[in-house]
Amino acid sequence: MPAASASAGVASTPRAPAVIYAKTCGYCHGQHVAPVIRGRNLPPEIIAQYVRSGPRAMPAFRPTEISDAELKALAQWVSTSKADPKEHEQ
Repeated sequence: MPAASASAGVASTPRAPAVIYAKTCGYCHGQHVAPVIRGRNLPPEIIAQYVRSGPRAMPAFRPTEISDAELKALAQWVSTSKADPKEHEQ
């Protein structure tokens, strides 16, 4: 894989949803910065739309940062995940 692709976040093998959440989403969500999203049964379609469009203060994430396949898996994972007692609202 060329170095430029690797630095842009494009992986040859999709990353696990829990890994993406921990390294990208969890940085704000549940850390007194953004609302808690796990354990809320949010529809996967809405999660995916928010990730791509970046509503309010949330940044939009491009397919070079989170691939379409990763986003689909991530949205499903967040939608069905249980609340994490370590996470807190803003």
